[in-house]
Amino acid sequence: METQVRCVVVILFIFALFFIALGVGVGLQISGDDNQSNVSCTEVELKGLLKLRESLIDHSNRLSSWVGEYCCTWTGVGCSKRTRRVVKLDLHNPIPYDEYLYYSDSNYMKKYDGASLQGEISPSILNLRHLHYIDLSFNNFWGHILSADGSFNAYSFLGSLKNLRYLDLSHSHFEGQIPPQFGNLSNLQHLNLGFNNLRGPIPDTLGSLLSLTFLDLSLTSFDSPIMRSWFCKMSSLVHLRLSGVSYGGPILPCLWNLTSLTVLDLSSNSFEGSVPSGIGNLTQLTVLDLSHNKLEGEIPNTIRNLCSLSSFHLFYNEFTGEVPFFQGNTSTCLQKSLKELDLELNKFSGFLPNQLGEFRMLEVFVISENLFSGPIPASIGILSSLKVLYASDNQLNGSIPSSLGQLSRLESLDVSNNSLDGIVSELHFAKLTRLVWLDMSSNLLIMNVSIQWVPPFQLQYILMSSCKLGPQFPTWLQTQKHVEWLLISNAYISDTIPDWFENVYSRINHLDISHNQICGKLPKFQESNATHGRYLYLNSNKFEGPLTPFLSDVMSLDLSDNLLSGNFPLVDDNIHITFRVLRVSNNNLTGDIPKYICKMMALLLLDLSTNKISGTLPWCMGDLDQLVVLDLRNNYLGGHIPNSLGSLQYLSSLHLRNNMFHGNIPLTLQKLTSLRILDLGDNELNDIIPSWIEEMSNLRFLILRSNRFHGYISPQLCHISALQVLDLSHNYITGSIPRCFANFTAMVANLNATDIDDGFSQYTESILNYIKGVELKYTSTLRFLTSIDVSNNHIVGEIPEELMDLIGLRSFNASKNHLNGSIPEKIGNMKALESLDLSRNKLSGSIPPSLSAVNFLSYLNLSFNNLSGRIPTGNQLQTLNDPSIYMGNNQLCGPQIFKSCPSDTSSDDHHHDQHVPESEERLAFYTAIGPGFLVGFLTICGILHFKKSWRYAWFQFVENTCDNLLVAVAVKATWMRRKFHKDEMGG
Repeated sequence: METQVRCVVVILFIFALFFIALGVGVGLQISGDDNQSNVSCTEVELKGLLKLRESLIDHSNRLSSWVGEYCCTWTGVGCSKRTRRVVKLDLHNPIPYDEYLYYSDSNYMKKYDGASLQGEISPSILNLRHLHYIDLSFNNFWGHILSADGSFNAYSFLGSLKNLRYLDLSHSHFEGQIPPQFGNLSNLQHLNLGFNNLRGPIPDTLGSLLSLTFLDLSLTSFDSPIMRSWFCKMSSLVHLRLSGVSYGGPILPCLWNLTSLTVLDLSSNSFEGSVPSGIGNLTQLTVLDLSHNKLEGEIPNTIRNLCSLSSFHLFYNEFTGEVPFFQGNTSTCLQKSLKELDLELNKFSGFLPNQLGEFRMLEVFVISENLFSGPIPASIGILSSLKVLYASDNQLNGSIPSSLGQLSRLESLDVSNNSLDGIVSELHFAKLTRLVWLDMSSNLLIMNVSIQWVPPFQLQYILMSSCKLGPQFPTWLQTQKHVEWLLISNAYISDTIPDWFENVYSRINHLDISHNQICGKLPKFQESNATHGRYLYLNSNKFEGPLTPFLSDVMSLDLSDNLLSGNFPLVDDNIHITFRVLRVSNNNLTGDIPKYICKMMALLLLDLSTNKISGTLPWCMGDLDQLVVLDLRNNYLGGHIPNSLGSLQYLSSLHLRNNMFHGNIPLTLQKLTSLRILDLGDNELNDIIPSWIEEMSNLRFLILRSNRFHGYISPQLCHISALQVLDLSHNYITGSIPRCFANFTAMVANLNATDIDDGFSQYTESILNYIKGVELKYTSTLRFLTSIDVSNNHIVGEIPEELMDLIGLRSFNASKNHLNGSIPEKIGNMKALESLDLSRNKLSGSIPPSLSAVNFLSYLNLSFNNLSGRIPTGNQLQTLNDPSIYMGNNQLCGPQIFKSCPSDTSSDDHHHDQHVPESEERLAFYTAIGPGFLVGFLTICGILHFKKSWRYAWFQFVENTCDNLLVAVAVKATWMRRKFHKDEMGG
């Protein structure tokens, strides 16, 4: 026994020595490999890396260390400490990618692109046959994974690296198809091909990668909209991102069996249907993103089972009902895990629960653009981790709880576009030291803080439009030194701009103080370092005096609807002005249009309307080849319309109304094929209606009224089928109304009733149109207007029957012409007609009975024609009882003009008919008054009988009244006797 024990001890001792030796060896190996300054890879690997470097374009010299033979020390190269073979190649962009900064900060874009590798990946990478890690992400290779001619996969060789466990080619602008050879990488655990320009079929060979734990194919465009079933076989998947892969239909139910998933991103697809209750099986999920799909219905209650869920995104779907963990007792494990909840752009409803404060981990809470109602619960102030709160565009009401001021980590707050009201005081901001974004606009809130208040925050974005901040200019704004956006339009401010404003806000990027009553001089601004230009909206105030000098870094400037005067400011020839929008309409500006406006080559909208600008339109205006809207109406401009305007190929809206232009319409305007509105009314143009106008095939509003146009109406005009307003009135046009006006299909069913604005938030398209006898301005309802006005011309002939097919026409005015013949019998077909004026012509015959079928007719004028017969009655005509409608038609008859018709009965019968109804009315009157009196009398008697207090009061009233009458009579009688006696004595 003792011998056996000794043997065991010896054996254990030997094992101990072995493990000590092994530990020392490993320690020596690790120690020795920590310094690899003299470690080299094999010659084959060295050559492969050098060829790879030659194939790459490295503007930032990231690969400057790739020299010599000690390749294991090179940047991005990793070697095994045991075999000293190259096993890792990490060439991802060292600059962290930020999408917002990339598109908003040119310096960041330049820095990021400069650090990106370009070129192609050389097949020499196959020399590194021991590679198990490749990361080429966030570069700009702009290369085809598939060869340019489609003959082979340019990067299919990567499928030969059988030892690969990690492959990341994301965000690197690769194009083409995914090589099927990638399916040979049987050891692959991490595959990220997302955010490239890949397209075509996804190879089924990827379904054999059963070792994958991470798969990201985001933003690829696969041919098939059907989700592949082999995804469900990857039971080892922990991370699955399929964002923006063009999948549609229902989500595969088998996905809910991948119970190892911690991240599931199916966002930005076209998935439809509801979310099944099986989603509750994915209890390991920490991130669930179903946003930007077409999912609908209610969220299943099983969502409460996801106790590890940290990030939950459902925005931009069609979900309805209440949020499960907002209903009733909100007790759920989600309260301990949920950090991000984004429900934006759905149809969720219900109240925000009082237990909202129990979600203590919540950092991002977004419920904007839903149907949530009721107040914001006071418990929201308990969410001490909250950084983002977006609740805009709901139906929230009541006051904002002052507990909101306790959210010391809050960075962004948006409660705009609700029905919130009440006072917002200093308590609401007490501890908001980190707040940078504040949006409380479009509510009924009243800001009530002291003049000396110094906010605890430094805001970058202040959006408080339609909140009551006035009448004084808010003094607390001067403490905010880093503001980029200040939007306080319609804020009830009736004050002058304070002295400190220019110092604090002279370089602001986005300023909107419009629709107030701010007076005094315009503030002066200074040049800023804004990358994409600045936006300054000072319109609809009471600013006076001259325009301030234009700045070169302003993109949009709106000074319309003020009291500004004088000429345009002088501009240094060396200053390059980048205006895209310039509005100074509705002021008192004088002088000529300066020629430097022609140098604003980026200009999209120019609105100088309703001023006192004179002179001619500069020929160089044709250089503004990006112009979409040109509005110069209501000025004193004269001369010829320059031919150069025909160069404005993108022009959609041209307003030259109410000026003094003369001559012809330039032939070059036929090139304006994008034009939708042409308003040349109220000028002195002397021309025929040009036949080439048919080239403007997109024209929807043509206004030539009050000029000197003459000749016939060109039949080519009928080729503009999109036309919905045609105004040729007050000219000298002859000939007849073309029958082809029936080709205006937009007037048949108002087919073009779509928004006609051109995307400019500070400009609303409008026209003046004479309808119902008055001039009306159409803005938001302009798209629904359909009208033909040929009045006050010398047009002859009959009204074409074909016009009766324009069943969507709302206004037709052909008055003050020489039309003859009869009113078409089918005029009742024009069901949408609201205004009809055929007065002062030579029309004859009867008024068609079908006119009474036009249900929306609210204005009618048929006066001064030769119409005859009985005036139709019934329906809408019953409401049009003004006799002047039919004045000057001596042969018309009917009750509307108090004139009987010959076909009526004899005069005796007529006399009888006039009196019989009167006797019947008297009989009905007396028959009704008897029972009425009886009911009233019995009601009063009944009340007096049963209501003792009322009975006493009534008799007391009668007694007092009788006493007063007796006293009055006695006094009057005494006075009369005395007066009579005095007269007798005097006699």
